[in-house]
Amino acid sequence: MLLRLDGDGALGQRIYGALRRAILAGELRPASRLPATRTLARELGVSRNTVLGAYDQLLAEGYASGRRGSGTYVATALPDPLLRPAPRPAQRVGVRVPRLSAYGRRVARASAIPPLGGAEPSLRWDFRYGIPAVADVAQGAWRRVLARRARIASLPTMTYGPPEGSPALREALADYLRRARGLACDPGQIVIVNGSQQAIDLAARVLLDAGDRVAIEEPQYQGARRIFLAAGARLDLVRVDGEGFDVARVPARGVRLAYVTPSHQFPTGVVMSLGRRLALLEWAWRAGAIVLEDDYDSEFRYEGRPIEALAALDGAARVVYAGTLSKVLFPALRIGYVVLPQPLVAAFRAAKWLTDRHTPTLEQEALAAFIAEGHFERHLRRSRTRHAERRAAVLEALRVHLGDGVDVVGANAGVHVLAWLRHVAAAGLPRLVARAAEAGVGVYPVAPYYSRPPARAGLLLGYASLTDRQIHEGIRRLAEVVRARLTG
Repeated sequence: MLLRLDGDGALGQRIYGALRRAILAGELRPASRLPATRTLARELGVSRNTVLGAYDQLLAEGYASGRRGSGTYVATALPDPLLRPAPRPAQRVGVRVPRLSAYGRRVARASAIPPLGGAEPSLRWDFRYGIPAVADVAQGAWRRVLARRARIASLPTMTYGPPEGSPALREALADYLRRARGLACDPGQIVIVNGSQQAIDLAARVLLDAGDRVAIEEPQYQGARRIFLAAGARLDLVRVDGEGFDVARVPARGVRLAYVTPSHQFPTGVVMSLGRRLALLEWAWRAGAIVLEDDYDSEFRYEGRPIEALAALDGAARVVYAGTLSKVLFPALRIGYVVLPQPLVAAFRAAKWLTDRHTPTLEQEALAAFIAEGHFERHLRRSRTRHAERRAAVLEALRVHLGDGVDVVGANAGVHVLAWLRHVAAAGLPRLVARAAEAGVGVYPVAPYYSRPPARAGLLLGYASLTDRQIHEGIRRLAEVVRARLTG
């Protein structure tokens, strides 16, 4: 530990005084352990007896207590708690705030980071989007695979890994994407990232200069919007209708990148039609632009035939495809991937190395084994079944308790629905949300996902972490709040 041995006098007294000041200033907290006398003596370059003398004085005056066989600890009750050492000199008046870069200023202007983590303890029925169904994960299989990989970890696993990720995981993902998304790619086109958020950030760093134009959905995923604004991009908002991203509204020239969520638009849940997909690829080819496809939850589809990824239709190497395992396994894993046109691989690989060298290797190796041994796709099949049941419970509960007072969209895929409340004014929605929270129900407005707030009152209802019973009870209580609002 760092001690300032100020003043004159015997060295032991100066050590005692420094420790006492640190205790009274709260730098050494009550009940915290003091360094071993041998260790402190070695660090200060003094004899152990000198440190022992300082400790004996602290013990005698009640600033410390000894525990046999354990060490010396700061006393829990100090003899003179009102005494404090002289305060440190105040900062100079007029000290300049450090200058931020243009990037730093843009990030600082962004709104606060949204709350993450589990459900609020006070909300028994929390419909927040993004709370995972951790209990659904094949935890036993994952723990066994992870423990096995840890036991047999070789030197390459324990040292720096390649920035593009584990070869075994990239091979497993390439096989999976061919089967599940119709995306024929080579493992060499895949770069492993820390979730799709990093994939979007790397795309912005590699593909955009400040001032470049980005076409983005309206409404849109705020994580992507903030990344592009931080990069200094100018955003062209493109309306989403019943067929998804309206390509006809994208300027023919001048846009460098288009960001879309075609398989299940966030937050509306609309699936982009095949005609729109082909039109978007044609636009990208003619404009010399890149399409960034965020395929964040395509694994969960409940109606209609599976839809190919936009990247699977791309014959001109214009699509960068980002996927994540956070929604299908658990967010703490923080493993995603990006599939790149071959000419972009070297730049993304270099940008990944500069950002954080590589994604943790042990987890990658475990995930590769988890996929190769079939656990991942068995987990997906079970999850689809459970989420389909929860989705049916949401639709049934909304029909029973809110009837024709609600329009539901985006229910044929994903783990959320968008519910438009017909008889609630948009201006009155914040109060309704607050009243629902008082009743223990967490519901969340869709307005923050719009650059221009919608005229209607809409709620984004996530259901992945709720049981059927919780869904029905939560919607019933929400309906009571809505009725009370209408009659109150």
